[in-house]
Amino acid sequence: MPYNRLGSAGLQVSQFSFGSWVTFGGQVDTGLAKEQLQAAADAGVNFFDNAEVYAGGKSEQIMGEAIRELGWKRHEYVISTKFYWGINGEMPNMHYTLNRKYLMQAIDGSLERLGLDFVDLAYCHRPDPNTPIEETVYAMSDIVESGKALYWGTSEWSADEIRAAWEIADKRNLRKPVMEQPQYNLLHRDRVENEYARLYEDLGLGLTTWSPLAGGILTGKYVDGIPEGSRATLEGHDYLRAGAEKSRDQVRELAKIAADLGVSTGQLALGWVAANPHVSTVILGASSVKQLEENLGALKALESLDDDAGLKASIDELF
Repeated sequence: MPYNRLGSAGLQVSQFSFGSWVTFGGQVDTGLAKEQLQAAADAGVNFFDNAEVYAGGKSEQIMGEAIRELGWKRHEYVISTKFYWGINGEMPNMHYTLNRKYLMQAIDGSLERLGLDFVDLAYCHRPDPNTPIEETVYAMSDIVESGKALYWGTSEWSADEIRAAWEIADKRNLRKPVMEQPQYNLLHRDRVENEYARLYEDLGLGLTTWSPLAGGILTGKYVDGIPEGSRATLEGHDYLRAGAEKSRDQVRELAKIAADLGVSTGQLALGWVAANPHVSTVILGASSVKQLEENLGALKALESLDDDAGLKASIDELF
């Protein structure tokens, strides 16, 4: 398993990481979570992604319980959480916000559910247009200064918002945001490849990308329709059906390239994301150990892409 620096920070994260969105608390209980976490760790994964809002806080509880039962030492893994949506109902200051009151209480709630003294990475899960960015920067900097998180960053913020936060921190001698967690895959490329282009060198921004398979579309499993029990059948994931229909021909062509390389379509799509030098880690999701192990096989596809620049270019042309 290759390891990369998180942007300009010194922290090393595995090329592929494991996240709990959708599955933990919904499809996965503590027992299966233990199996998945250990399988990931056995493959060299050291970063495990979570968020306050996932399954209304249950995802953090399950991950924390699983790690304790596995007996992992705290120095052996990197763990994250994210704040914005809130899990205490539609109360003022506890819902869709990044104000100081919410953030200072949210970090304590996450640590309690995870059973940890600190998280390695804390993200502002979405931008908050109703709170001054300066207030959010001060709060996140204070969370890092307190030792409750080691680094902070953003998720799905615009380039202008990230730069504004970084410049405020720079001018006030506060802890700067060091990472962004954007969606990035063959069907969703503009923000990472164009909008953020100046931020990698100017700010040293690192990326921990999510949805590398576009909700499963890029595995090819929707090419011939929507399988029963797939993510596209879950509540709130209707958008996958439209995306699958729109990209059906492209995915078929991707499958041909994958077959020639001796990898699955999904593994090639994952390898393509990991081949971007600005991506510090690619967050994988899985509802079973078998699916996780299949996804981790993308390392073979990554080796092929690293060895053959023309291969990546041919895939780029498809999408």
